[in-house]
Amino acid sequence: MLLLVFLLFGMLKNKMKFKNLKILLISILFVNLSFFVNAKPVPESFADLAEKLTPSVVYISTTQTVVTNVNPFPFEFPPGSPFEDMFKEFGTPKTRKASALGSGFIIDEKGIVITNNHVIKGAEDIIVRVEGDKEYKAKVLGADPLSDIAVLKIESKEKLTSVKFGDSDKARIGDWVIAIGNPFGLGGTVTSGIISARNRSIGLSRYEDYIQTDASINSGNSGGPLFDMNGDVIGINTAILGRNGSIGIGFSIPANDAKLVIDQLIEFGETKRGWLGVRIQDVTQEIADVEKLDEPRGALVASVAENSPSDKGGIKAGDIILEFNGVRINQMKELPAIVAKTKVGTTVKVKVWRNKKEITKSILLGRLETSDDFKVSDKKTEAPKDTIIEDLKITVRKLTKEDIKTRKLPNQISGLVVTQIGNTSPLLKSIEANSIIVEAQKIKIKDSQDLEKIVKDVLKSNQKTILLAIYNNQNQRRYIGVKLDWSWI
Repeated sequence: MLLLVFLLFGMLKNKMKFKNLKILLISILFVNLSFFVNAKPVPESFADLAEKLTPSVVYISTTQTVVTNVNPFPFEFPPGSPFEDMFKEFGTPKTRKASALGSGFIIDEKGIVITNNHVIKGAEDIIVRVEGDKEYKAKVLGADPLSDIAVLKIESKEKLTSVKFGDSDKARIGDWVIAIGNPFGLGGTVTSGIISARNRSIGLSRYEDYIQTDASINSGNSGGPLFDMNGDVIGINTAILGRNGSIGIGFSIPANDAKLVIDQLIEFGETKRGWLGVRIQDVTQEIADVEKLDEPRGALVASVAENSPSDKGGIKAGDIILEFNGVRINQMKELPAIVAKTKVGTTVKVKVWRNKKEITKSILLGRLETSDDFKVSDKKTEAPKDTIIEDLKITVRKLTKEDIKTRKLPNQISGLVVTQIGNTSPLLKSIEANSIIVEAQKIKIKDSQDLEKIVKDVLKSNQKTILLAIYNNQNQRRYIGVKLDWSWI
């Protein structure tokens, strides 16, 4: 481009009478100069930044007791054999210590550490290693499974090196970032990349607005920081695409979303999210056409919980929520996050589309954590475990007649009771302990072999998504779709 400009200026020097062309060429020259002035150069090195930030990144190891049944016989009966169930009863429970690794970062010199909830979930002991060789026991100040964030506290007489959060809303696609963490227990590992995408939803949590990055992150990076070039934390590394390591697609919780949760966990030891009490779904083009809506936008109310804030405020099933507290709702997924960030007890204006016109309702927000919609359970199960489904990283046992009677389930059902969910399970965000898996790919599940076979068939396919039918802890039957090539890191 600049070469072209110089050539054309040369022509002008030869007394060519094109005043308008001259003005155009000068404009082009300034545009190009402006581009080079404003463009951020490719970093020559990340060494200074890495040296500064590494002391604030910690490495976390946890231990917990796992119970499994051990077959005392050197053989197994084939699935469906009349002897199969009888010999399963001879299995003896065996306990073992399981360990997990993760990362975190210090946000206060007094020892406040941030990590992922799935890193420390179910842990009996938590060890935090600082600057490579200093080890401290940590206690949990608060943990939130819905956002997958946990706050730890370590006791140290020394002032620890801390980092601060940046403004993740200002992070742009294409910006340079670095990740520091503990992949595969190696510790002190620095990787670089760019922000690949914003506002990603990948079906792992209730509130999703992930930053996608191609900075290499792997198992053990979970809970570690994603830094911008100012050395500020703009994300918490949480998940990757791929079961066997980084393929250049990782996901981080945006700092601005995380800070709201962290502040509440530090202050209260728990979260206090706003709650409307509605179940919502996407507005498709077909629905927009039927409702005479100008475009498919907003959140369609599928149902309203009885005596919920929405019920009391006059929201009805079939309403389309277009605006919440002055914020336009373009996609269904935006609404839960906006509601959750709104202070409990606030009276908000909700604009809905009903009977082909806009109406506004006043809603007094409740608290999600005290509502019937709050489905998170961290209850420890004492039931013995029968079988580990390795590909799903869950432990299951066969559904019994006593289970059916106690939980008042349909007499004819069969399935598997989920007794434990591993920290790296692709089902971690989709089910709870004591959920019952009754179908996989719309095939009825009678025993663990049925499930294992279907899972392996799915993994061999190109789709790599499994459809499960479950009964949750409220005995509600529902379908969940889970990508088996997602993994927690």
